[in-house]
Amino acid sequence: MFGKIQATALALILALPVAAQAAKVKIGFVNSITGPEAPIGENLTNGVTLALEDLKKKGIDVELVKEDDTGKPEKSMAAFEKMATRDRVAGIVGPYSSKCANAIAKLAEKYKTPLLIPVASKEEITRQNLKWTFRLSATTYDYATILLDMATSLGRPKTIAIINENTDFGTSGAKSAKDYAGKKGIRVVAEEAYAPGSPDYRSTLTKIKSKKPDLVFMVSYVADAILLMRQSREIGITPQAFLGAGAGFATVSFAKEKAISSNVFSSTQWTGDVNWPGAKEFNKRYITKFGKEPTYHAATAYESMMIMAETAAKAGGNREKIRSELKSGKWNGIMGEVKFADYEGYTNQNKHQMLVEQIQNGVHQTVYPPKYVSKKPVYPFPGWK
Repeated sequence: MFGKIQATALALILALPVAAQAAKVKIGFVNSITGPEAPIGENLTNGVTLALEDLKKKGIDVELVKEDDTGKPEKSMAAFEKMATRDRVAGIVGPYSSKCANAIAKLAEKYKTPLLIPVASKEEITRQNLKWTFRLSATTYDYATILLDMATSLGRPKTIAIINENTDFGTSGAKSAKDYAGKKGIRVVAEEAYAPGSPDYRSTLTKIKSKKPDLVFMVSYVADAILLMRQSREIGITPQAFLGAGAGFATVSFAKEKAISSNVFSSTQWTGDVNWPGAKEFNKRYITKFGKEPTYHAATAYESMMIMAETAAKAGGNREKIRSELKSGKWNGIMGEVKFADYEGYTNQNKHQMLVEQIQNGVHQTVYPPKYVSKKPVYPFPGWK
């Protein structure tokens, strides 16, 4: 009799739907939770929080191991090694910045642990023929090309000034802008690099103003983006367009500075009104839960965690199988179609469709490419109020 009861119980368990039998996976998440890049890091954390909720609904129970790299490469490397060896995670999502992502990419190879980078965009990260590193986001070259393609579709700029922070992200972004400007026949009249967190950019901006550039291309995180634009207004720089390479220019805190953010363009990986599966719903849900609009960083982190955790669950946590599934898989969610491909010197790089936003009345509006437009762009820059 007891044997029959056991058999019946086993049959009932096997008959349960997959969602009721939660697959458990351990995933690492390294991010800039504190430090100067924490305002953007918060977006990644929030995106992952929503992903965990959705994964649970799908029957995937994620044991998340979180590590704070404070935006420092050495701490990011220590975090990766801990998660790969001591914690024995199935895969790792993160980190935020290019300098940290570039530092840990080779560790993924060393420890044979799948690494999925949500948003760090330095080109070279996925140009090292690394088999265990995958990137969801576009590269700095894509940030530059979408902005210059837009500018040349709206006007006839002949010259450009480039100002960037002297980090991995900033240097890569500046190089990409210079290279693509040459291809578009736009002459670079000024190139200025600065140390992040500098208290005053007036002398640099005065040099740029003297060149009278048609376009001003900036690569900066939040605090520097705000200060650069405040002092550009103070000095009276009036190009045809201010172009921000994502990062700080794509944040809500920058947009709220209406006196200096109005009509600034920013390249972006994602917008809340883009017509990709679930994007609009994600935007509304994020606002409801966190009380503010998400940046593209939140969306890329969400999608990266969904892909990594679902793949890990399917592979039973086996790292080699996860790597193989990431390499061969295809996804279509809030970031549009995702496929980690080898092309133009890249390895395991998603060829992501970039967008351009413009801040109008304190709100980011999608203005390019035409098929994704929610508002008409204001071009040329109408001047300071």
